[in-house]
Amino acid sequence: MSNKNKNAVRAGAVSAGTLLMLLMSSPAFALTRDDGDDPGPGLSVINTLGLYVAAPIVLFLVIAGLVMVAARHSDNPHTIDTHHPRTR
Repeated sequence: MSNKNKNAVRAGAVSAGTLLMLLMSSPAFALTRDDGDDPGPGLSVINTLGLYVAAPIVLFLVIAGLVMVAARHSDNPHTIDTHHPRTR
């Protein structure tokens, strides 16, 4: 069997396996509720943006600010001023 045919067979096998996995994981059975499945109300656009955009940004800024304050009050001389002038 030539390399061209081997590659074609390999591509077909990968495609068929991917298709079978996608079909097995399809949400066709998601319409029937399971025991204990009680979804809550959906989020509004404002709630979604606040939870997934604004909250991580605010959390990042708070952590960065705490690190900067801790570095400024540190006894380590390398954390206060990292600029080293060039020597000729």
